Amino acid sequence: MKKYIAPSIRMTIAMLMLCCVIYFGLVTLIGKLAPGNGHGETLSANGRIVGYALIGQKFTADKYFWGRPSAVDYNAAGSGGSNKAGSNPDYVKMVGERIDAFLAHNPGVSRAQLPAEMVTASGSGLDPDISPASAYVQVARIARVRKQSPASIQSLIDQQTIKNAIGPDKVNVLKLNIALDKLK
Repeated sequence: MKKYIAPSIRMTIAMLMLCCVIYFGLVTLIGKLAPGNGHGETLSANGRIVGYALIGQKFTADKYFWGRPSAVDYNAAGSGGSNKAGSNPDYVKMVGERIDAFLAHNPGVSRAQLPAEMVTASGSGLDPDISPASAYVQVARIARVRKQSPASIQSLIDQQTIKNAIGPDKVNVLKLNIALDKLK
């Protein structure tokens, strides 16, 4: 029995060092090499930090692009979805209210043109991106409010669209709105 105790203790110490010290140190080092030094990529406008690139924000003003709705009100500490099925009456009512609100602010858009992602929350509730189609459907409203040509707003969307080789193209809403504020 004594011959098994000493190797077991050594193996436990070795695994603790490997899993708790070396692995943690390696992950921390990789994080420090990432954008934002492991604290997340912050976005700035007018010399001040306005948000993080990977966490969605709520935009409700007509002069800005709107992102996806959030089941957790964009609270990064409580990430999550609504967990309600499409057959849930409360969920159907909530989505219906979102559709009505979106169409009221975008009078030239029909229900058929409205991308589903603009009225349904993402699984995390923190999605910072929308599809280019979701951005294009908001062009008329933003151009009218900002007194810009729709072509200049569409060009801005094209510039901000992230092309993906594997998945769908996307547009970061915060980056797009920062660029929109810089548009003259």
